[in-house]
Amino acid sequence: YLPSGHLVFAHEGSLFAIPFDLKRLEASGRAVPVVEQVMTAPDIGGAQFSVSDNGSLVYVQGKPGGTLVSIDWVGRDGKMQPLRQKTADIGDVEFSPDGKRMVFDAREGPRSDIWMYDWQRDTLTRLTFGGDSNYDPSWTPDGQRITYAMSEKGAVNLYWKRADGSGDAQRLTDFKGVSSYGSWSPDGKIMAFNANVSGSRTGWDIYTLAMEGDEKKGWKPGEPRLFLGTPAGEVLPVFSPDGRWLAYASNESGAQEVYVRPFPGPGGKWQISSGGGWKPVWSHANKELLYVTPSQQIMYVTYSSTADSFQAGQPKLWTEGRFTKFALHPDGKRLAVFKAPDGETQSQSNKVVFVFNFFEELRHKLEAIR
Repeated sequence: YLPSGHLVFAHEGSLFAIPFDLKRLEASGRAVPVVEQVMTAPDIGGAQFSVSDNGSLVYVQGKPGGTLVSIDWVGRDGKMQPLRQKTADIGDVEFSPDGKRMVFDAREGPRSDIWMYDWQRDTLTRLTFGGDSNYDPSWTPDGQRITYAMSEKGAVNLYWKRADGSGDAQRLTDFKGVSSYGSWSPDGKIMAFNANVSGSRTGWDIYTLAMEGDEKKGWKPGEPRLFLGTPAGEVLPVFSPDGRWLAYASNESGAQEVYVRPFPGPGGKWQISSGGGWKPVWSHANKELLYVTPSQQIMYVTYSSTADSFQAGQPKLWTEGRFTKFALHPDGKRLAVFKAPDGETQSQSNKVVFVFNFFEELRHKLEAIR
């Protein structure tokens, strides 16, 4: 709601405005498009705009939704080979523990679903059908199940389902708010995930959840426990191959960086990235921790550890090229990376537009249609 007497909202890449009567709490006119080409995210309903109380509008210019991408192999030498040439609006991707399959979320319109891709046979199988949208898939260490986030009726919780598609999905969390990006300890008994719980004063925090039972008796999720909750935002937790460390991203310094903490703790933390870092990924073949920089370069850090200490080396470039997202193959020698048409790695969204006296413009546009 704006002091000019209008509600503004984003829809399919445009900003709409509608007169709104605060006393009667109802619209007093019809919605009219007032700004075109505003960057929006249909899967979560987000839009890149803000309006100040004195009537200034700022927005990021761009097309709604994501980018259709193909998937390529790339090695440390920077040489690329096609992996999946057919394009799709793909979100996150992860290899199975044996490296023979991939799981990713792909969007069609406002909905996103989880798909299984057998890259050796070039076959694609849809895994999710319920909820409003499904994303952030990850494998359990035994390769038997896929964990993912499902949005439904305003809440986002974590579920898991058998990788062969059989059986029903089982809900693992029951938060009012958003819980997503679950990753598993090597023994498959503890899941770490990030959540933004309704009413929380700390925003995004990292929780753990222990699974009770077995394959014969069935699995039952325990109660989530807060692992790390500070005024900063902590996200994307992932266990080290030996289960003794947890890597994650945090903006505690004012910029997003990658850190490592001992699990289950207590203990201090070690900053891994330098100059910004996101999406930490452990190599299971080498003593390396990979991440993406704000400039979309893939870096790696070699490390060693003792019982209570973690020693990280200097960040180095893993391969040439700029990529928004990647998946590390279990052999540790190659990556699956996204490539947009014409060599672009993402939608152009680097233009910020300011509109001054926006309230006056709203009045003129809505009066013109009366």
